[in-house]
Amino acid sequence: MIEVKRIKCGTGNCYLLVNGRKAILVDTCRKQYEEKVRLECSDYDLKLIVLTHPHVDHAENAAALSKQFECPVAMNGKDTEVIYSFMAQPLKYDTISGNALYRASIKSLANDKVPDFKNKVFIEEGDTLEEYGFDVKVLAFPGHTYGSIGLDVEERDLIVGDALMNFIKPTESLIWHDKDMMRGSVEKIKKIGHRMIWFGHGNPVDSSKIMNL
Repeated sequence: MIEVKRIKCGTGNCYLLVNGRKAILVDTCRKQYEEKVRLECSDYDLKLIVLTHPHVDHAENAAALSKQFECPVAMNGKDTEVIYSFMAQPLKYDTISGNALYRASIKSLANDKVPDFKNKVFIEEGDTLEEYGFDVKVLAFPGHTYGSIGLDVEERDLIVGDALMNFIKPTESLIWHDKDMMRGSVEKIKKIGHRMIWFGHGNPVDSSKIMNL
């Protein structure tokens, strides 16, 4: 049985999927949390880093951690351009809360850079992480970015990245590149079945808590 270990880093989360001594790190959070994430990973044989998407608050430590633990970084190839420029897929909003989040995030997202990581592995909907020793399926949740992905862990836990958010209560993504895609991903998540939902931002909830979104 795979254990999902949440690593809370300010307003963001990354996750360790733990299977015995093996682990996969999902997202890496911001630079100021690098040592915290590094220490959490150090007890395990880290096989892979997966990025739900490469915005700086999810990917800033990917290069450093990949180098130290000598493991590849997996992501959807549709988001490669976002590594080099946030503005390749600019974000939008249409609510007061979305506006607040956008204004709080835009300076950092636009100016802080994601150090490039050389050992890239591209994954997409339908792929699994079985070759790394994990019963995990890759799902496409586009909208926040074109290539946003999630992970279905043993049909029990669902890591959704920023397809959903839980700052105060569970919501669809408050900021997005393509709203129609984002809404489609929300509906897709709701139809997956019972899961524990793990967010890029906020506390986990049972999937029954998101059915009215």
